[in-house]
Amino acid sequence: MRALALAFLFACGAALALSGGVRLEELPPEARQTVALIKAGGPFPYARDGAVFGNREGELPKQAGGYYHEYTVKTPGAHDRGARRIIVGRGAEFYYTDDHYRSFRRIIDP
Repeated sequence: MRALALAFLFACGAALALSGGVRLEELPPEARQTVALIKAGGPFPYARDGAVFGNREGELPKQAGGYYHEYTVKTPGAHDRGARRIIVGRGAEFYYTDDHYRSFRRIIDP
């Protein structure tokens, strides 16, 4: 019973971090532009774009290493890469984070 309760709490925590879906047109224009670049295969403005995303935070569904890749979403006024990213899985699922991996929303119909 205790193991079942712990599994439930873990699943609830993951569900909170993965806070539902968002339609592509609801994202900021910079995020929509990043999705378009990903679909086109680039070119990408940041050297780290396309790097493996390790999901060390465990907020996305658990997958084998190398499954996820990250892409920077430009943040107006930021002097570095900022906190916004698009994460793409091998299964063509797209996720958006605007708080540097603390929470994610799955992008619907990218």
